[in-house]
Amino acid sequence: MSKTGTQLESKVQAKLIRRYERDGFLVVKLILTNKPGIPDLLLLKDGVASFVECKRQGGKARPLQEYRINELRSLGFKVDVFDGQENDST
Repeated sequence: MSKTGTQLESKVQAKLIRRYERDGFLVVKLILTNKPGIPDLLLLKDGVASFVECKRQGGKARPLQEYRINELRSLGFKVDVFDGQENDST
């Protein structure tokens, strides 16, 4: 937990990775790419790719991240932004 009582983004991300892997996804954490602002996670399952941007509770995507999210969506990819506020039991 951070000083404000919210989970750190890394903890939120770790929970999401476990949940998606449990659901049968191959999860790739995108750390350093040639595309700044690309979402944090690449999900692969059944021949389909999708992306997830992870934020701590109440966090918002930065403008460059919003640009990349919209770019990916315009190419037909599903992109979710998880802000840590969902009530999940991971």
